[in-house]
Amino acid sequence: MKQFFLLFVVLLAGVQAPAQNSFRADSKEITYIGRVVRADGTVTADWSGTTAVVTFQGRTLTMNYDEARVDYVNIWIDREPDVEADAVLKLETGAHAVELCNFKKKGTHTVYIQKRTEGETGCITFRSFDTDGVLLPSRPWKKRIIEIVGDSYTCGLGVEAPDSSSPARAEEENCNKSYSGILGRFFDADVVRISHSGRGIVRNYNDGDPAGTMPVRYLRALDEKENPVWEPSYHPDIVVIYLGTNDFSVRKQPYLETWRRSYQLLLEEIRAFHGDEVPILCVASSINALLGDYVKEAALHCGLPGVYWAAISKGAHNDQSDMGAIGHPNYWGMRKVAACMAPYIATLTGWELPAIPLQ
Repeated sequence: MKQFFLLFVVLLAGVQAPAQNSFRADSKEITYIGRVVRADGTVTADWSGTTAVVTFQGRTLTMNYDEARVDYVNIWIDREPDVEADAVLKLETGAHAVELCNFKKKGTHTVYIQKRTEGETGCITFRSFDTDGVLLPSRPWKKRIIEIVGDSYTCGLGVEAPDSSSPARAEEENCNKSYSGILGRFFDADVVRISHSGRGIVRNYNDGDPAGTMPVRYLRALDEKENPVWEPSYHPDIVVIYLGTNDFSVRKQPYLETWRRSYQLLLEEIRAFHGDEVPILCVASSINALLGDYVKEAALHCGLPGVYWAAISKGAHNDQSDMGAIGHPNYWGMRKVAACMAPYIATLTGWELPAIPLQ
């Protein structure tokens, strides 16, 4: 078994490890999966699931960062991310340093740092990475890329809660265990999540923040900041839109024509970013029977090529053992949601449906 250990966060003003070489966060050797903003040697990320991949030759690796709020990240060391992380780190507000690993002997090691929460919870600015050795080129983006535009289901809100009576806690949100993470592992694809809890196409949950619907947020490099506008740097094989639950929340529904106009805007934004060749799968949740008709209408009458629709029926998962916090699926429920989407993704991309379990 690999011998490494994780240390507690220490203030930057504290004792520094000796004989460390410092590398800027925007060093070309580091791979960032997801939307990020680079400025003055730093790299900032707040979208759910954004991941830094750092490979180094040495014994130790320390991450220097600034955090806007209290946040949480998944850590994997010397292996591709799977269902369970090697560790979950709580990142405190302010400027800090955390030693991610300290091996007994020098070697080549790779560390994955995944933001498991959404932008409302926190915004990480990676400042630099320190090691007693040197950085090496990290693995590039995978050959397959899935972009998902969604809400709390995509973020994995409440997915680790013990039962449906639990409140939504930041420490129990984990995009890696949502259907989005499950699909990424199933198809061996990198996943880019443009997602925020409570957001919709026309209106947000209980009409909150009407200026912050997903057609507005989709253009952003950072979820919680209007600027800068995102400049595409990756090319997905497919885009999945899984929105609408919040539009139909609190016993309300938008007018169909208003819905179609806003959905059309989102589709046109995606087309402008990624071109006409990328298939777009529009998925309706089971929150309301009418939502399936709304998504179908938007997809069929948008006038754009390569737009498809699907609906997840109410019986896809149960409302007891498959549920986490505040009416959201837990990991077992998320596996069932992913199972509903997987055949459509395989068909639209031409990918073979893997003969492996969804996990």
